Amino acid sequence: MHEVHFGSFAKIAIRRIENQTTRQVTFSKRRAVLLKKTHELSVLCDAQIGLIIFSSTGKLCQYCSEGLRMEQIIERYQRMTGTCIPDHDRREQLYGELAMLRKESRRLHSNMRCYTGEDMSSIPYEELDAVEQELERAVNKVRHRKNELLHQQLENLRRKERMLEEENSNMYRWIQEHRAALGYQQAAIEANPVEHQQVLDQFQFCGERPVACFSFQTSLIKLTHTISSLLSPAFKALASTTEVSKELVRQTKKLQGSSVYN
Repeated sequence: MHEVHFGSFAKIAIRRIENQTTRQVTFSKRRAVLLKKTHELSVLCDAQIGLIIFSSTGKLCQYCSEGLRMEQIIERYQRMTGTCIPDHDRREQLYGELAMLRKESRRLHSNMRCYTGEDMSSIPYEELDAVEQELERAVNKVRHRKNELLHQQLENLRRKERMLEEENSNMYRWIQEHRAALGYQQAAIEANPVEHQQVLDQFQFCGERPVACFSFQTSLIKLTHTISSLLSPAFKALASTTEVSKELVRQTKKLQGSSVYN
């Protein structure tokens, strides 16, 4: 709160307007008066004036004397108050930063040549020891990651192997059940050949009797071969998966052994 004296008049207390609407209306009115007075002062007195106002809501309002830009007035203010960096000092600062960047670039390039083994003549023993330790840590990380990937592949193959084994077991049970059913049927036919022949005589194929080559025994053999041919790819896939799993296990043990040795 501020107190303003107007000669012999009573004191007027100046304080922040609490009502937001009233505060915005008052700001708009007094801003217009301030801009008008600033313009009059600039024209009447030929003064170079730069006025910057930020409202309570963050809105920018500015005034600059005619023929000038706000940047020019700010630069002149900085020169007068010593808050700006002269061009000469700015160039020196840029040159210094450039020299530091070049030095850092040379250091990184030297480290890269050292890590790749291209140039190690200028490196002292202490730094060589540190480089060796860093390389060992990097190699250990690579081996650890390879072991993780091998374990993941091994688990996937084991899961696939279990699925194939389950499918083969189901197929094997299906074959055994059908073989048993066919065996019972064949035994029944052999036990009553006359009745079976009478059943065959009831069916005519284009006016002719069934040919003997289409006997039940031939059909049974063909069915067995068909089932075996269907199962063959599944057994081959299971064998291939098992071999890959064994190879992954060997590789994993080999990597683990080399990690322990190192």
